[in-house]
This record gives sequence, C-alpha cells and structure tokens, in this order.
Amino acid sequence: MLCVRTCLAVLLLAALPAVAEISEFRLENGMKIIVKPDHRAPVAVSQVWYRVGASYEPDGITGISHALEHMMFKGTKDVGPGEFSKTISALGGTENAFTGRDYTAYFETLAVEHLDKALELEADRMRNLLLDEAEFAKEIEVVKEERRLRTEDKPSGKVYEQFNAVAWRASPYQTPTIGWMNDLEQMALEDLADWYRRWYAPNNAILVVVGDVQPEAVLEMANRHFGPLPAGDTRGQKAPAEPPQRGETRVEVKVPARQPYLLMGYKTPVVGHAEEPWEPHALFVLSSVLDGGNSARLARELVRGKGIAASAGADYDTYSRLPGMLLLDGTPRDGRSIAEVEAALREAVARLRTELIDEAELQRVVTKAIASKVFQADSLFAQAMEIGMLETIGLDWRLLEGEIEALKAVTPEQVRTVAQRYLVDENLTVATLTPLPMEQQARPAVAADGGRHGS
Repeated sequence: MLCVRTCLAVLLLAALPAVAEISEFRLENGMKIIVKPDHRAPVAVSQVWYRVGASYEPDGITGISHALEHMMFKGTKDVGPGEFSKTISALGGTENAFTGRDYTAYFETLAVEHLDKALELEADRMRNLLLDEAEFAKEIEVVKEERRLRTEDKPSGKVYEQFNAVAWRASPYQTPTIGWMNDLEQMALEDLADWYRRWYAPNNAILVVVGDVQPEAVLEMANRHFGPLPAGDTRGQKAPAEPPQRGETRVEVKVPARQPYLLMGYKTPVVGHAEEPWEPHALFVLSSVLDGGNSARLARELVRGKGIAASAGADYDTYSRLPGMLLLDGTPRDGRSIAEVEAALREAVARLRTELIDEAELQRVVTKAIASKVFQADSLFAQAMEIGMLETIGLDWRLLEGEIEALKAVTPEQVRTVAQRYLVDENLTVATLTPLPMEQQARPAVAADGGRHGS
C-alpha cells in the first residue's frame, strides 16, 4: 500500500504544470508588483493587497478595516457609488474584496484585454476615495447586520469569538475581524478617513497579477496608473508579544442552540516565528493526520469508530503574521456528551505525544498536499492568493517553491516532538457551548446592496 501511495505522489508531482517565471518589481513610490504568467486562457486575475487587517486595529475602533473595505465601493471623484462594480461587470468580469486578520485585498477576474481598466480603477480608489456621511450611515448598518448573522445569531461564531478573546492575553488576534458591536455603533466617518489615509498607500500595497500576461506589460500599466500616487507614512504598529501561557484556560458560552459544541486550541508557532524551521511543517502534518479526509484519525476513530462525535476536526495555519493555534473541535453524537468528546480529543493528542505516526499516515499527508497543489495550479485566483497572502504577512512568495519538499522532509520523530513541545495542557484553551432553549426572535432584515462585499 505504501508503494502505491508513493507512486501516486510521483504521478501527482508530474502532473504539476511547469511553473512560469515569476517577476517582481517595485515602483519608485514603494509599491510592489508581482506577476506570474499563465497562458492557458486569455484571462487575468488582478489582486491589490494592503498590509492592514483586524490585527492592526487598536481598541475602540475594532472592525474598521472591514468597514473601510465596504466603503471602498462607494465611489471617488471620477467614479460614482457602485460604478466600480458595474464597470467590471460590463466588461464581463467579476470583482470583490475580503478582510482578514492580517490583510485586506481587492480583486478582479476578467479578460486580459481589460486588465488595464481594472488597474486604473484600483489606482483611483487607492488615494481618491470619497467618504460620504450618508453612504457610511447605510453601510455601517450592513456591517452590523453581517455581525449579527455571523456571530450574534450563530452559536459556533459566538463560541469562536469568546474563545479568541480569552485565549490571547496580548496578541491582537483576540480582536474579531468583524469588530465588536459597541465599536461599530460608535464608529465615525472621521475614523475611516484616518484609517484610509494611514494604510491605503502604494508603499503599503502589493499588486499581484496572474494570467495571460507579459510581466513588462503589467509593469508598464502599473507604473502608469499607480506610479503617480504619493507614498504614505505607513509605519506599522508594534504587535505586542503574547506572554507564555501558565495554565489551561476554559470558557463556557451559554447561548440558544440546538446542540453543544467544543473548541480547543493549543498555541503554536508559524513559519517565521518558530524555534526551528521544520516545526510549522511538522505541525501541519500532525493536524492532517488527525483531520485530512475520511481515513484521518478523528473521522475514523471518533466519528465512525467509537461513535462519540457527530463531527470532529483539526485545523492549523502554517502561515500568519503572528503565532497562532492548532485547533480541535467536535460536536457530540446524540446521547453522548461534550465531556466524552473532549476526553477523546485529548486522548488523540496524547497518543501523538507518545507514539510515532506510521509511514503510511505520513505519506498520505504528503500525497494529499501534492494533490492540493495540482488542483490549485488550475486556478489563477488561488495562485495569486497564495502569493499575495505570503507577501502581505511579511514572508517571501519563494517559500512556495519549497513547500512540498519541506513536508516530504518531515519525520515521525519531528511530529512527536512538536506534539510534546506545544500540545500540552499548560498551553491549551478550551471553549464549550452549553445550549440554552431556542428562542424564536424574528429580527427585521436590513436591506443592503453592499453586503456581498466583505468577509
């Protein structure tokens, strides 16, 4: 069986298309341009990434990065409210945006002959946004409704928010991307204007273009549209260092819900913040051994085997601006308890601290990662996304070139070492959802045409 998996990995590697030469430029105003040609279709993806997100926000204005993202579609001196989206649509393209903990990004996918127009529109709103009080009053209500739908009215969202709030003592990752409701209710247009002036500048932005393009032609367009924009003073805020955790932290969340839910997290390093460079890749392998399809341990043992959990999972991000967590979660099957799910997850982690994973499990993870790379190469958007994400969090896109080799180099001993080093009770936060009786509270819906923007 191991030979079959090894051969499959070789075949998948062979299926990867030849990687086009990636070109990197920097304009005189400091803006970085990264271009990856892919000539399989006459299409281009354009993404403008800003180094600002929820983890940059001080107390009192949480959610401002996401609120500003919504306002970026409300027009400039030369482009009226909503005209950006209408123009891209009229050209046969699609566009949208998203906000995360570490970045805000805006993107278009369209025929390559219209790339110049997309860059013109992005450059215009980078420095010429009109922030109108009436538009803001409408859009902040959209954002508040989004928070209600994603967090206030969603039990798992409420648990995740409370979990982060108590797990992190100093890290800005305790801040919800959508923002705290009180901050949204008190947010003023002047707050957005200050935030926009501070962070939306070419020297704080990265343009990533992937598609049927020539790098020199993209550079010429970028220089023509973004080059005249003045650089800004975007000196970043210093992120406070998270102090060592000195004991297990627990939080119970009581909200109306149909079923209980458990969320557990161990603080872990990421690429760029690890004592040894192999640690994040070993943690990725570990999480994938637990949760990486029907043959992974949690699905095989907790869900199908013992029948303790209706669902159980694990998640770990190898890359982020600051250290993160390896997460475990689970929902008990009818007739089973949260305590049983927690005990089973703890047992699964304890095994990783004492036993070596076998070579077949390791090979399955590597094969799955290679397959993911193959499928990702079919998507222009995904190719641009991984480049932009790495660059925005302060890493080099060239790390992508060695990602598979780094995973293939992970040993069972290294997986056990990171489990012993990081997956310990003193480093653990546990959140439990205790369901209250469901309340039928029908709230009036907020009509919103801007709700599709933002995440």
